[in-house]
Amino acid sequence: MATKTKILLFVIFTVLAFGSAFFYFNFNPSEYSLFPKCPFYSFTGLYCPGCGSQRAIHQLLHGNISKGLNHNFLIILLALVLVYDAIAYLLNNYYKKSFKNLLHNPKTTNIILILVIAFWILRNIKIYPFTILAP
Repeated sequence: MATKTKILLFVIFTVLAFGSAFFYFNFNPSEYSLFPKCPFYSFTGLYCPGCGSQRAIHQLLHGNISKGLNHNFLIILLALVLVYDAIAYLLNNYYKKSFKNLLHNPKTTNIILILVIAFWILRNIKIYPFTILAP
């Protein structure tokens, strides 16, 4: 990919990321109806792996880590994957290092998939301690 295209994509991604962070910081999804509701929950009454993520992001941006995790524990995995992938990308493309990204390994993908599916199932069990996983 050409350098100008990489820079343009980086600028677009950065603007979108900061714009989203600004939006989620200033508007609480629990208080405003402009945020989309989960279609899976609306149709089934069951929580999907992403249910509570918008509220979790809002709380985390305000420094309320425990409240954010109460909405969606899976946000930790998301943050780890995003940070790791960003670091791997920067090392390989801007610092010209030869860093093997473990996220591109099928075993890693399968492990993440198993964790997400297990979380999805467990958060819908209406027995303590699984009720802690519900948003």
